[in-house]
Amino acid sequence: MNLEIRNISGIETYPVRHPVLRAGRPITDCYFEGDDLNTTIHLGIFVKERLHGVATFLMNKDLNIEELISLEHQQCYQLRGMAIKAEIQGQQLGSQLINHAEEMLKNKNVLALWFNARESAVSFYKKKGYQIVSEPFEIATVGIHYKMYKAL
Repeated sequence: MNLEIRNISGIETYPVRHPVLRAGRPITDCYFEGDDLNTTIHLGIFVKERLHGVATFLMNKDLNIEELISLEHQQCYQLRGMAIKAEIQGQQLGSQLINHAEEMLKNKNVLALWFNARESAVSFYKKKGYQIVSEPFEIATVGIHYKMYKAL
């Protein structure tokens, strides 16, 4: 498989974010607060030059995560909007994307990655070494989520 992972812009994530994460909603719902910050990183995974997956990484601390791993004054990132197009799911693109991101963040001296995982994605993240650190909670119009994290 001719695969490449590279930095993209926030707006370039929309063709994947929209059908996978915001189907049936306005395209404007694909914008996430923080997408335009200079510390935000957007990655795209391309197969034969076609974008098939995206993930966004925001410099963002979470007080509960800080307490877990003593991150009081350390860099912590939040994963948002990770999505792989439905027609290519199950081909390890998500694993490759998260592995690449973890290495990239480690190289930037980031100590932890956290996120709110959809209930349907929890098993994927557990296999990648992430831990659930919250009770289930509802995000309006999206569904049940769990906060998860991993020390890098």
